[in-house]
Amino acid sequence: MAKVGKWITGGLGWAFFGPIGGILGFVVGSMIDNTQVITGRQEYQAGLPTTQGGYVMSLLVLVAAVMKADGKILKSELDYTKEFFVRTFGPAAATEAIKILRDLLNQNIPVTEVCQQIRKNMDHPSRLQLLHFLFGIAAADGQVHESEHKLIAHIAQQMGISEKDYQSIEAMFVANTDAAYKILEAEPTATDDELKKAYRKMAVKYHPDKVHYLGEDVQNAANGKFQKVNEAWEIIKKQRGIV
Repeated sequence: MAKVGKWITGGLGWAFFGPIGGILGFVVGSMIDNTQVITGRQEYQAGLPTTQGGYVMSLLVLVAAVMKADGKILKSELDYTKEFFVRTFGPAAATEAIKILRDLLNQNIPVTEVCQQIRKNMDHPSRLQLLHFLFGIAAADGQVHESEHKLIAHIAQQMGISEKDYQSIEAMFVANTDAAYKILEAEPTATDDELKKAYRKMAVKYHPDKVHYLGEDVQNAANGKFQKVNEAWEIIKKQRGIV
């Protein structure tokens, strides 16, 4: 439990308070002997940074909400989540994260309140990375079910993610003839020069360095989103013959 202990003892930051803190209080407290972590729904205190611990716990809360959206918890979703945590944080941390997730799946999650807390306290690149991972969970069984799709759209809206940003990440997981253009937040009618500018803009927006402060683990995980931008650009270049 070394990694999870580090997330917690290193501080949950603003996630210690509000609805996320209320949800996590019992779950985290029950995992650590003789440790009182959170009780109730304390109010957020200004100036607290987003720590890796707060980010990961916020992610797990939203993952639980998405997994419950279609009324059934699929093994493929749990496996995808565990594989992600193994790749990102290592096997031991993945095992503990899944334990926390299983407890969260038994709780009622006030999604709108949680998302509004995240919107208020987490920067834009980190919120985009949350959205990317949620789509990955929903698509773990090969398709994004309607109930999951609607919930993720609601989460994106409540987290303050623009429609263009939402469609960009959605297109990485949901088949669409214009997916490559949507990933670059561009129209199929755009000129080659406009597409080059769009690619450069998105490469900056989704660059893994944007979430470097959350640690090397999360930064490495963000490479998947960045790679999708490059793949979309390669598809468009081949279609148009852009050199």
